[in-house]
Amino acid sequence: MIIPVRCFTCGKLIADKWETFNLRVRAGDRPIKVLDELGIRRYCCRRMLITHVEIIDEFLKYPQVSAKKRAEII
Repeated sequence: MIIPVRCFTCGKLIADKWETFNLRVRAGDRPIKVLDELGIRRYCCRRMLITHVEIIDEFLKYPQVSAKKRAEII
């Protein structure tokens, strides 16, 4: 979905680093190198960035089911 603003465990701000991390990893840099250069040292914060899956684009493909259609289904 959307990257959390802060690390769930320690509370460090991580959302501002997501875009840079994502772009550099997609460009071919190793995640460990990118995280070190961004100053993400704690393993809890690293987990937040490495395991994040951006699925909002998948959800936007499907239209919302209106109340009328839900009533028809039930």
